[in-house]
Amino acid sequence: MIAKTINIKALALIVLTFFTLNSFCQNSDSSYQDQPKTKNTKFNEYRSNNVIDVAFGTSIINGDFPDAMFEFISHIGYKRYLFPHLNINFGYNKFNLAHKDLFNEGFMSFDLNLECTVLPHNKFTPFIFAGGGYNVSNYFKETEMKAQAGAGIEYLVSNGFGIKLYADYNYLFTDELDGFVFGESDDAYWRVTFGINFYIGTNNRKARQLKGKKTVISSNPIIHKKNNIKK
Repeated sequence: MIAKTINIKALALIVLTFFTLNSFCQNSDSSYQDQPKTKNTKFNEYRSNNVIDVAFGTSIINGDFPDAMFEFISHIGYKRYLFPHLNINFGYNKFNLAHKDLFNEGFMSFDLNLECTVLPHNKFTPFIFAGGGYNVSNYFKETEMKAQAGAGIEYLVSNGFGIKLYADYNYLFTDELDGFVFGESDDAYWRVTFGINFYIGTNNRKARQLKGKKTVISSNPIIHKKNNIKK
């Protein structure tokens, strides 16, 4: 009964995090609209609306058996920024979950998240995310819905190229992930990964912005007229 209560609280926390994240990012974007346009230029210089991310790390199950083991995970995904503080992203994950000498299976997950970039105009920023997904065993023998939430940090090594470290908690709506039903609590697992963000079109966007800006010469009719006469 205690385990069941803990898992219900964990699920409630994931849902609460999701809606709090959405509300926080919308409020951040409203305040952002009142700030100088130079911040928007900085976001487009550092980042862009489209992101491809790749990550590798470790996963560990919280199931019915003892002696859970750390296993390998790989991830590839795509993010689309709705505005500087908020993006929606889809990810594919390939990983293993294991208990020593008892259980070791391969899985895939397809995750859809809403993610908040806390400091989108800085090179260093924390971020938080939450959403839902679909957990699948190898060869699609077992399929289950799940919910997940997590947090991490990102640092831009150069404009359009960032490294990140993040962790997430994945709660499945089943107790059969490890093939053994015990107690009243559902199974779950953790993932910790290190990855790279590739922001697509950052330099092209910056060039278009600079091209559209008026220079001192072009905005001053007298200087502009003199230059034409010299030509």
